[in-house]
Amino acid sequence: MTTVADDKTRKIRVLNDNFRATFLGGRIVVTPGVRCLPLLVNARVLLAVQSFRDFTEDNDPHGEHDFGSFEVAGETFFWKIDCYDLDCRYGSEDPSDPEKTTRVLTIMLAEEY
Repeated sequence: MTTVADDKTRKIRVLNDNFRATFLGGRIVVTPGVRCLPLLVNARVLLAVQSFRDFTEDNDPHGEHDFGSFEVAGETFFWKIDCYDLDCRYGSEDPSDPEKTTRVLTIMLAEEY
């Protein structure tokens, strides 16, 4: 039996996965450390974020697919999706509702965390 919480988590996971895979439906933030890397490294980082599938209990304890870590060119990178209200001033009251939520995906070097 599926609970309301399970259904919301599933919706959040689908919205996060779609946003991460397409970069459509939210905002993308790239930190200065990532921006300063060579163009080809940046391209590989963006593709790694979009194709990330290595979700585990450790990096995704809530099942929302909102965080990942990977390596490219000998560097460790993190990406994180945060859900805000439409004005990006506060957290979203319901991240499972895209009409009430702005997703922000931040890509950073691990050392910038």
